[in-house]
Amino acid sequence: MTNRQILQAMSGLMAGMFVAILAGTVVANALPTIIADLGASQSSYTWVVTAELLAMTATVPLWGKLSDLFDKKLLLQLSLGMFVVGSLLAGFSHGVDLLIFSRVVQGIGAGGLTALAQVVMAAIIPPRRLGKYAGIFGAVFAIGTVAGPLVGGVLVDTSWLGWRWCFFIGVPFALLAIALLQRTLRLPAVARREVKIDFLGAFLIVAGVCALLIWVTLAGNEFDWASWQTAALTGAGVLLLVAAVFVEARTAEPVIPLNIFRNRTVTLTTVASLLVGVAMFGGTVFLSQYFQVSLGKSPTVAGLMSLPMILGLLVSSTVAGQVISKTGVWKRYLVAGAVIMAVGLGLLSTIDADTSFTLLSVYMAVLGIGVGMLMQNLVLAAQNDVPASELGAATSVLSFFRSMGGTIGTSVLGAILANRVASEMTKGLDAAGIPSGGDGGGGSSVPDMSTLPEPVRQIVEHAYGVATADLFLVATPCALLALLTVVFIKEKPLKTTSGMERLAAEAGAATETDKTVVGS
Repeated sequence: MTNRQILQAMSGLMAGMFVAILAGTVVANALPTIIADLGASQSSYTWVVTAELLAMTATVPLWGKLSDLFDKKLLLQLSLGMFVVGSLLAGFSHGVDLLIFSRVVQGIGAGGLTALAQVVMAAIIPPRRLGKYAGIFGAVFAIGTVAGPLVGGVLVDTSWLGWRWCFFIGVPFALLAIALLQRTLRLPAVARREVKIDFLGAFLIVAGVCALLIWVTLAGNEFDWASWQTAALTGAGVLLLVAAVFVEARTAEPVIPLNIFRNRTVTLTTVASLLVGVAMFGGTVFLSQYFQVSLGKSPTVAGLMSLPMILGLLVSSTVAGQVISKTGVWKRYLVAGAVIMAVGLGLLSTIDADTSFTLLSVYMAVLGIGVGMLMQNLVLAAQNDVPASELGAATSVLSFFRSMGGTIGTSVLGAILANRVASEMTKGLDAAGIPSGGDGGGGSSVPDMSTLPEPVRQIVEHAYGVATADLFLVATPCALLALLTVVFIKEKPLKTTSGMERLAAEAGAATETDKTVVGS
């Protein structure tokens, strides 16, 4: 395919990915307002984010399996349709329970986009050329991440619109993506084969992860860390996951094929993706809350404050992608990205309520540069080192574990944030001689800063500043482990044929082998 044909085919994919990114980022600056308006808790704040990540994580492998049975373009359009339904439900929510459910629906749609977009890209673009187009996707990611918080902040600050339009605004983009996919994406017909979807394995994986996530979210708030509830939830989670491994090892069509981990590159990139998910998503999802609560900024200003990180990601992903496509050398960018990401997280662990925006900008730009060099190129390394027949499985596994890392990171760090905020506020209120009401914690409602008296406001700002810095401190070792992992990835030359071409060649080789066997 020529560059023009590839760009035309990618237009719908890019529009779809923009929608998926917008779903998460447009509500980032609106969440404090949404949670306060619905009278919900800090735990609910975490679950509004986690619900989408969990649904996306759980369904990525299932979408990958469905792509073996049905038309990939149709599945992409279906996932966008799920996003539209979830967006409408979220926009009309009048309680946090319906809002969380709607985020689950959005997450299911995002799971389809996450899995299928990368599978289609690998099918039509050779790995040697994929870096350049991955850079374009990085630019789309950056634009969506920049536009989302800005648009969300403006919508929240505009009285005649409000936070509900943060969900409604994505609907026309989703409909546009469906139309573009119908018009521009042309994939060759692939002979269908009978595939049995492993629903039992999928259920065990989702149930096990949910049990552990519920534990880390509620422990310390609803019950003690050392309690029978902790024993029950962790025990159930571990048993369910062990059962999932047992089922996956024996089923003909596993959700997560365990034999793919025999490939060293796939195993190492999977571990690195998990750690990047924990460090990146878990740490940065609470930055908007820090801007608004600790620094006292409006949702619109909070969106503008995230620009340095996004610009760093945009520049590094685009430049690295172009250079990789030109030279074919890629490992050095993985290592450099991991180092820079760890430095960025370490710098952000020093912030507090008095940190200047100049320093914050530098720290966030460093983090963005590291993530931009690392995240997409992990997928490139894995896709380059597997047979074409395993492209979908390898891509889905990486997406699954990256999303899993983000889900675990958001839940664990959200629980840490809630408990640290509670302890800091109790300490500050007691020192100021103000009754704290005996609230132990993170389950208390997110404060509406405009209604607080000045002494209490300063205590709350300090508490959120200290707690947010702790999140980045906890995330930094994950980045260092990611660095250690990518160091052991063996660099191999990038292939110059697309997934479709390699699949045809593999099928031809298999046919020739069969003929030889029959002839002999």
